[in-house]
Amino acid sequence: MNCAKKKLLIFFLCTLGFFFLPKSAFAANENFSTAAQVTYTVASSGLTHVALTETLTNLSDKYYASSYQIHLGFQDIQNVSASDPGGVITPAVTQTENGEDVAVSFTNPAFGKGKTFPFTISFDTKEIASLNGSIWEVNIPGLSHAEDFSNFTVHVVVPPYFGAPTYRKPALGNTSLIFTKDQLGKSGISLAFGDKQVYAFHLTYTIKNSELFPATTEIALPPNTTYQHVEIDTLSPRPMNVRMDTDGNWLAQYLLSPSQVLKIVASGKAYLSLFPSTEELSQSDRVLYLRSSPYWQTQDTKIKNLATELNTPDAIYSYVVDTLHYDFARISDTQDRLGAVGVLTHPDQAVCLEFTDLFIALARAAGIPARELDGYGYTQNTIARPLSLQKEVLHAWPEYYDMARHTWVMVDPTWQNTTGGVDYFHTFDFDHLTLVIKGVSSVYPIPAGGYKLPGQENEKDVHVSFAIDSVEPQPTASLGLISPNEFVAGFPLQANFSVTNTGSVLFPAQTAFVSILGSTQQYHTQAIPPFGESTYPLSLGKTQFLTNTSTLITIRMAGESIEKRIHIVAISSAVLVGGGIFVLCCIIIYFIARRPRRVSVF
Repeated sequence: MNCAKKKLLIFFLCTLGFFFLPKSAFAANENFSTAAQVTYTVASSGLTHVALTETLTNLSDKYYASSYQIHLGFQDIQNVSASDPGGVITPAVTQTENGEDVAVSFTNPAFGKGKTFPFTISFDTKEIASLNGSIWEVNIPGLSHAEDFSNFTVHVVVPPYFGAPTYRKPALGNTSLIFTKDQLGKSGISLAFGDKQVYAFHLTYTIKNSELFPATTEIALPPNTTYQHVEIDTLSPRPMNVRMDTDGNWLAQYLLSPSQVLKIVASGKAYLSLFPSTEELSQSDRVLYLRSSPYWQTQDTKIKNLATELNTPDAIYSYVVDTLHYDFARISDTQDRLGAVGVLTHPDQAVCLEFTDLFIALARAAGIPARELDGYGYTQNTIARPLSLQKEVLHAWPEYYDMARHTWVMVDPTWQNTTGGVDYFHTFDFDHLTLVIKGVSSVYPIPAGGYKLPGQENEKDVHVSFAIDSVEPQPTASLGLISPNEFVAGFPLQANFSVTNTGSVLFPAQTAFVSILGSTQQYHTQAIPPFGESTYPLSLGKTQFLTNTSTLITIRMAGESIEKRIHIVAISSAVLVGGGIFVLCCIIIYFIARRPRRVSVF
């Protein structure tokens, strides 16, 4: 019998974090039909047993499979075994630069149209499940070419104490951890178990005053967002103040003398949640987040036309993911930021900034408030989840304001593109730590890692690690009253009160109640970042000229109160009479000075 042999190669690229299943070499053409089942059994230690059972069905009597090779992107696999209907097969394992190849030769391959041939390959790896801080994460290969398989099913088995997953990509709407080919599409599987992630950060900022005079400058500390609450434990040296800008950034202010170089160290924790908290956006801020910026060119004709066509955040996001191509060569070079218009011209030269810029420009042009977030992205696979922002190799991603949900929603078109379809639109993750928010400007403020002097470009200033889950500290503040001890009756009583954040977390906006002489006024204070202080003027009214009394000013806010006794002194009768005579003389002199006179001209 004349028959040809065809070697079948299926390549799985599986690396920790996110996974791909590239197109098989034989391409599931008219000669074969392929069905596969993969079971991932996660042990309590995180070691995962992977069992791939595949069935090849001959659709022709001219070809059969004699061997099989699988490429595993894992760097650490153990206990590799294989079998077919003829019994145990001894696999050949070869170490490669990007992982390991496993090859098997079948003992008695099936030949003939309609014949099926099942076989199994299994191994253990530590690179699928991991305990990252407070979260167990399970990341499983995706199917990039569904058309190669007549059927493909993934079953995930986890220890019972993991509980139900906090998020599941793709989302199934139930508690099942069985995923079919239709449910997977091109996406991998990403699971998380746990409701909160805690990061510890240690940041270094080096600033210099190059002017001939003293100058005030500021650095950006990690802020609160709708997804994270930040605790600043140490900030050395202590700043003059820490203010919060329109975007919500925490900006620490320092006064530097001429030519002074100052190194600042900040450390603390960030508590991340999966679901955003609500945040009301005023009408003026909505207008602000629709403006055109140097890299978000909302008035460009092509941007406007695309925005009109796409119109919704979901459609804009899908367009960005499908249109741009990540350029890994740009991570190590110094090519300028392209911006939204530039990347439309060069869609194959995008990194995270361009994915972000294009989403923001299109969203704003479509009337959807949007802005940029820069920060730290946790990844152990820089191919699947690359980082490319500045020399610290950080990450950038956008967020848009959801009018129906009344909140800012983070999305990451870059990582959905580079992971081959893992969903970063409908469900986010615990792996994005925001360092700055850019909405008013597309270039300011600068995130930690961007404060370097010449020669320091390769120094690492951003250190982030997982922290033990702990209870977030409660906000605390102290009140201060700045006023004279004595006021003159008949004139407005002017004073100031201050609110100083004495804790390590944001002190929220409050209402202060100020009482004096039997009346109470309300003052609305702003939120104050750690190490910050705000001062507010008090207008306490005025008393009659002859008032002569001693009274208390009382300020109450957030369960705290302060008091100060002041004296209101009446003006004496002699002073009043003398003042009246002085005013009368001034009036007389004024009218005499206005009398017309004849001027002689010589």
